Amino acid sequence: MTTVAVIDYGMGNLHSIAKALQHAEPNAHIQVSAQPGIIDSADRVVFPGVGAMGDCMKALHELNLVDTVRSAAATKPFLGICLGMQALLTDSEENGYTDCLHILPGHVRRFDYGLRDADGQPLKIPHMGWNRVHQRPHPLWHGIAQDSRFYFVHSYYAVPDDAGDSAATSDYPDAFTCALARNNLFAVQFHPEKSQAVGLQLLTNFLRWDGAT
Repeated sequence: MTTVAVIDYGMGNLHSIAKALQHAEPNAHIQVSAQPGIIDSADRVVFPGVGAMGDCMKALHELNLVDTVRSAAATKPFLGICLGMQALLTDSEENGYTDCLHILPGHVRRFDYGLRDADGQPLKIPHMGWNRVHQRPHPLWHGIAQDSRFYFVHSYYAVPDDAGDSAATSDYPDAFTCALARNNLFAVQFHPEKSQAVGLQLLTNFLRWDGAT
């Protein structure tokens, strides 16, 4: 039986994520926890998050979880979601400037004001709703059709230094990285727990993934 730790640092709909993981694999043991020992001993780790980057990093430091997250991201199948993806990078423009976890080199940028779609219509910030995801080859896309739609809610997006770390893009209106992958780490900007069948398929793939690319 696989054990999964969902990192609880006070930011994110943890019940929704845990419920989706349990639905994807009923025999998995899902634990929502802020205890480093539980996270360290889990077979897999999910790092979720919604809200502001400044609050995220403050909470991780106050709960002494920074080294725990870094260790998990380096040693076992690891899934970052939304703010949990952005926090893996070097820094973020949010809250003026926020130093992040430095696990993947790159930066978090805000969508520009005044964006317009191909028809000249204004695009709202945050980017909210269903959008197509264009995949690059990775085991976590197994069984998910190219350009499937996933559910997004965000005003900031990841810009990895190494284009090889990008595992998928979406358009708003230009292409931006919406998934990151390196070794045993995979992270997504969208919310798989809100993305119906394709989201559950991604979570199922994660729960069966051995961490190899």
